[in-house]
Amino acid sequence: MPKLPGIRHQDAIRTFEKLGYRILRQGGHIVMSNGETRLIIPRANPIDPYTMGSIARDAGLTPDEFRRFL
Repeated sequence: MPKLPGIRHQDAIRTFEKLGYRILRQGGHIVMSNGETRLIIPRANPIDPYTMGSIARDAGLTPDEFRRFL
């Protein structure tokens, strides 16, 4: 799997909100859901590329699809 760039957690949240995810709760991590899938986004700047790739995969996106939404 190609790596995604390390991005800020605010950019990841904004991207997933475009895809229909909403914030459920916030703390050390941000929990987002679209009603079916729950994503856990760490509060890190930047988020590690491998972690970001895993989060995108959990959302059902390939790295290339995720890059298009950034």
